[in-house]
Amino acid sequence: MNNFCLTLLVTVSVGLVCVGSVKCRRNGGANPDEVLALPGLAVQPNFKHYSGYLKASGTKKLHYWFVESQSKPETDPVTLWMNGGPGCSSLDGMLSELGPFHLRDDGKTVYMNPYSWNNASNVLFLEAPAGVGFSYSDDKKYATNDDEVSMDNYLALQDFFTKFPQFANNSFYVTGESYGGIYVPTLSMRILKGNASINMKGFAVGNGLSSYALNDDSLIYFGYYHGLFGLDLWTQLQTSCCNDTACNFHDNTQSECSLVVGEAMNIIYNIGLNVYNLYGDCAGGIPPHVKTFKAAMSNLFRAYKIKYKPLIKNTMKISESPPCINATAIITYLNDPAVRKALHIPDTVQDWDICSDIVGAQYTRTYDTMFTQYQSLLQKYRGMVYNGDIDMACNFLGDEWFVESLKLDKVGDRREWVVNSQIAGFVQDYKNLSLVTIKGAGHMVPQDKPAESLKMFTSFINSIPLK
Repeated sequence: MNNFCLTLLVTVSVGLVCVGSVKCRRNGGANPDEVLALPGLAVQPNFKHYSGYLKASGTKKLHYWFVESQSKPETDPVTLWMNGGPGCSSLDGMLSELGPFHLRDDGKTVYMNPYSWNNASNVLFLEAPAGVGFSYSDDKKYATNDDEVSMDNYLALQDFFTKFPQFANNSFYVTGESYGGIYVPTLSMRILKGNASINMKGFAVGNGLSSYALNDDSLIYFGYYHGLFGLDLWTQLQTSCCNDTACNFHDNTQSECSLVVGEAMNIIYNIGLNVYNLYGDCAGGIPPHVKTFKAAMSNLFRAYKIKYKPLIKNTMKISESPPCINATAIITYLNDPAVRKALHIPDTVQDWDICSDIVGAQYTRTYDTMFTQYQSLLQKYRGMVYNGDIDMACNFLGDEWFVESLKLDKVGDRREWVVNSQIAGFVQDYKNLSLVTIKGAGHMVPQDKPAESLKMFTSFINSIPLK
C-alpha cells in the first residue's frame, strides 16, 4: 500500500473525504456549493467561498457567490451586494469592485484585493433578476419589473439562510449601486414587512438612482459647473426650462426646453466622455455604441425622445458593456469552462455577460422615486447614501437633493473625512442616515477609491462615525 492510499484510509476514518491528494471535505457535512479551487488564483484563500443557485419564484434560479469574512465569519455581519442596470451582474462588483478576487487584464490571472469588503463582513453577491449573468429561468421568460425583482430577491434570501443557517442570527445589511438605488430599498421593504426571520440592521446605496426627476435636474447643473456646457447653451437652458422660482429639465413640456436638453445630453453622452467617471478615460477612446447609449439613456430624461447622433464610426470589438466600460477580462474569465465548472455553473446556462440586453429591454420600471420607501425604512433601520463625486450617471447632487427632501433631523455639522492623511470626502449625518461623498470617485466607488470605500463601509456596519 502506497503512502497516498494510507493517507486516504486515515482521513476517511476521521470523517473526511479527500478530493485528489489535496482538498478534503467533512464527510456528510460538505456544502456542495463550496468552491475548492478557483482557477487563475495561485494560492487559494484562507476563507471559504461558495457559488451556486438560490430559488426564487416559479422556475427562476438566481446565481450567487458568497465569500465568508476574513475576520470572524461566525459573528461578522452578512452583507448582500447588488449591481444595477437594470440587468447588470453583481459579479462585476465581485471581480472589479469590492470582492476579494480581482482580475488582471489577461482575463486569466486572479489576484487578491486587499480592500475587499470581506475584510469586515461576509458578503453575498447575487445575480438578479433571472437572465442576468449566470441566473436563469427554466421557462426563459425574462420580462419583469421592480416589484417582481424585489420579491424574487426576497425569496432567494430566504433560501440562502436555509442553505447557511449558521449565519441566520448575524446582522444583515442590504447594499448596492446604480439601479441598486431601486433594488436596495424595495428589497429592504420586503424584509421590513415580511415574516422571514432576517436580522436586518441597515442598508446602503452607492451612486443610486433614488429619484428620476432629481437625478435629471441635477445633472444639468452638474454638467455646467464641471465645464461641459458653454455660456450660450447654459443661457438657453435657463431661458427655455426655468421660471422665476425653479428649473424643470426633467419633463418640461416646452418644445424649446426639450431641444436644448437634448443638446446637453448629447454633449454628456456622445463626445467620448466617461459618463461613469468624468475624469476617467473612456475605454477605446471613442463614443459609446448605439445600443449602450440607449441603455444608459433609459435611466435619464426618459420623458424626452433624445436621439443618439453618432460622431464617428465605431470600429471597436468590445462587448456591449455599459458606455466606456471594458469588461473583456471578466467576460473572458467567467466564460472559461474551467471557471464555470469551479463555480458549479451547469453547461446549459447561457454565456456570462456583464449586462443582459434581454432583461434590460423587457424591464418595467415601477417607481419614479424611493421617497416613501426611505421614510418607512429609516423608522427601523440605519441607512447610508454615498456618492463618488465625479459620476454623471447618478450624480452626487441629485442624491443630496433626495436626502434633503426627506426632511430628516441633522446630527452635527457637515464635515470632511480622511484616509491616509488626505481628505477622502464629506459626510453629513442625519437621524438614522449618513450622506457621504467620496472625492475623486466615479460611479463604481470601490473600484476607483478602494481604501476609502473599505473605511466607509467598515465604519457604517460598526456604527462608527466616519471621520
